[in-house]
Amino acid sequence: MNAIELNHICKSFGEFAIQDLSLTVPSGTICGLVGENGAGKSTTIRLLMNALRSDGGTARVLGVDVSSPEFRAVKEDVGVVLDEAYYPETLTAVQVGKVMAGTYKRWDQGIYDGYLHRFDLPGKKPFKDFSRGMKMKLAIAVALSHQPRLLILDEATSGLDPIVRDEVLEIFNEFTREEDHSILISSHILSDLEKLCDYIAFLHRGRLLFCDEKDRLLEAYGVFAGTAEQMESLREEAVIGREASGYGGVRALVRREEVPAGLELERATVEDIILFMVKGAKK
Repeated sequence: MNAIELNHICKSFGEFAIQDLSLTVPSGTICGLVGENGAGKSTTIRLLMNALRSDGGTARVLGVDVSSPEFRAVKEDVGVVLDEAYYPETLTAVQVGKVMAGTYKRWDQGIYDGYLHRFDLPGKKPFKDFSRGMKMKLAIAVALSHQPRLLILDEATSGLDPIVRDEVLEIFNEFTREEDHSILISSHILSDLEKLCDYIAFLHRGRLLFCDEKDRLLEAYGVFAGTAEQMESLREEAVIGREASGYGGVRALVRREEVPAGLELERATVEDIILFMVKGAKK
């Protein structure tokens, strides 16, 4: 069973629209959803959770159509962390745990207490006095403590310092060691997604430009660095996007299979692929 299936989803907001979006996240995998601000990442997540109704197409989470009455029960199996954590300002972390214990049938207080300790979160400090990083860590602790099978994370590592971010990524990796556990995560920190994800999905202006295995993407593309004259010798279909570098040089994202054998290429990162594709789309 796939953890997430979006089929030909459309949603319009005035001049912006999610257009014919089809995306599959296989069970047991981590998919990174990337794109510039306003690309439609948060809208996609809200459509998945039925917080927004689509104009067309279907969405299924853990095998259940999100528009069906049965989806209400499935939400027990989904842990969600949005780009802002929302809890009553006067509640402490301990009180949040008590509220959640009455909300989720499989709430595990021991797991929650463990995460409060692991994240060094104060139990009796009001939520309104938490830093942004502390708020995100509390939201992650809550999401993991009702024993979900799917995590949906919208900028969940935003506001965390690099050391804590690395720890959180390890926790997400631990989560997917269970073969029926899956994650969809959006983030602007592309280096995090390169470490973490099995799949990368790239949204640009409401359209899905690709969704592919991360390793296959990194093998398929390389970065050419050379002179403008050398650049001109490459076939047009080999070049995805380009930029000028110092002293008349050029850097370009190229398809490895389309360039001459033996041409030296730098390794492309996920960030290189995304940025050069955006530059190519603007040509």
